[in-house]
Amino acid sequence: MSTLTRASTARDDTSSLLQTGVPGLDDVLGGGLTRGRLYLVEGNPGAGKTTFAMQFLTEGVRRGERVLYITLSETAEELQGVAQSHGWNLAGIELREVLPGTNALSPDEQYTIFHPSEVELGETTERILADVNRINPTRVVFDSLSELRLLAGSSLRYRRQILALKQFFAGRHCTVLLLDDMTAVEHDLQVQSISHAVLRLEQINPDYGGSRRRLIVLKYRGQPFRGGYHDYKIARGGLVVFPRLVAAEHVEPVNREKLPSGVKELDDLIGGGIERGTSTLLVGAPGTGKSIVAVQFALAAAQRGECAALFIFDESIATLCARSEGMGMPLAKHIESGHIRLRQVDPAALSPGEFVYEIRQAVTEHHAQVVVIDSLNGYLNAMPDERFLIVQLHELLTFLGQSGVASILIAAHQGLFGTQSVTPVDASYLADAVVLLRYFEAEGEVRQAISVMKKRTGQHERTIRSFRLGADGISLGPALRQFRGVLTGVPVPLGGSENKPDTAPS
Repeated sequence: MSTLTRASTARDDTSSLLQTGVPGLDDVLGGGLTRGRLYLVEGNPGAGKTTFAMQFLTEGVRRGERVLYITLSETAEELQGVAQSHGWNLAGIELREVLPGTNALSPDEQYTIFHPSEVELGETTERILADVNRINPTRVVFDSLSELRLLAGSSLRYRRQILALKQFFAGRHCTVLLLDDMTAVEHDLQVQSISHAVLRLEQINPDYGGSRRRLIVLKYRGQPFRGGYHDYKIARGGLVVFPRLVAAEHVEPVNREKLPSGVKELDDLIGGGIERGTSTLLVGAPGTGKSIVAVQFALAAAQRGECAALFIFDESIATLCARSEGMGMPLAKHIESGHIRLRQVDPAALSPGEFVYEIRQAVTEHHAQVVVIDSLNGYLNAMPDERFLIVQLHELLTFLGQSGVASILIAAHQGLFGTQSVTPVDASYLADAVVLLRYFEAEGEVRQAISVMKKRTGQHERTIRSFRLGADGISLGPALRQFRGVLTGVPVPLGGSENKPDTAPS
């Protein structure tokens, strides 16, 4: 079935679908799992298959259903330990161990005439079917297929065994999850072709930081689903899936109202303010004032009674608040009121999918009208490949724009002076406006300048103004018309001593 591209294309009658109990996964699946079908959940050891299976059964218990967990590899005691680690109570879940007893180690129990598959497979199947007939469950989990594959002995017998189980459960309107730990030497596609849907859980171990996990729906017969990879995490309480953002699903009419910063000179420079539904890139060397300019717009939004969300990669929240308070920007009271929401992001611990999900939550649940990402350098470090950053950033900015949110991105140059200062990722073509802040040398002092290099949505000043941060916050001076080459960092005066550089008021 084709990938889900818009929420409206999902099946209208989702009430007949089975809820998985995993936050975010039903959204990926287009509403849930079709009842009475057989599903394959595969992944390497440690990917979270057992945890996912327990959430699936726990959801069934919560809905008053009969459920059965058939384990061919782990003991009931081990499964109880997994449940306790997540704070779950397995009351209502029937656990059935289909494991060889300790007497299997005895030489008398070793088969000499018959192959183990000829004896044990039949015995195992009989025990499973007997439990199903007695309990009559609506949800069943097999953990794991590796044992059945080994017991079957041959590929043909294994496939026929799975087909027989599929027919058996289909007649009882039972939804079955088959867990496969992919420990076979050669990964065959037998069960994938038989299953109604296939979910793969993957665990990625980067060179630094915690493990990253992602899932993909390889197929789902007769049901639209959200294709591609989706990040997920395992926390206390189970798996949490962060569905991939599709901006086309979030189209709303946007009012292009201008949002002023509260600093008249700055607003004059950028043409009256930034517009709702647009993105603004603040770029410059470290220390030029990019974060404070972003905070000024967030503070202005809070003073209007709106919500602003700031996602901070490069400094601590305490440092940002202390620095802002020292410049006459009272963030604390707005944070307490909820009008400003600060989130410190650790790129080594937070996956890109979870980061985008938190931004979506800030917009959809807390109605943030201004979103600040400080900075793209930290955002880049959260991504394994720069190509994917640009694609995901484009999708994110499109979503924010269609939601009427004014987004502010911050990018730090790698150099302090000169024309060769570059950013680690070029996002200037994605932004609707680009504001450049930089240092320049004049009369033995290091000074700052600000200019608007690009704005798609209206007129703006073409001048380069002097810029200063002080105890009273942000202040801008007149245009630096007495210099040539300010953008080089070492400007040349155009006149005599009477043409000294205009500076911002102290």
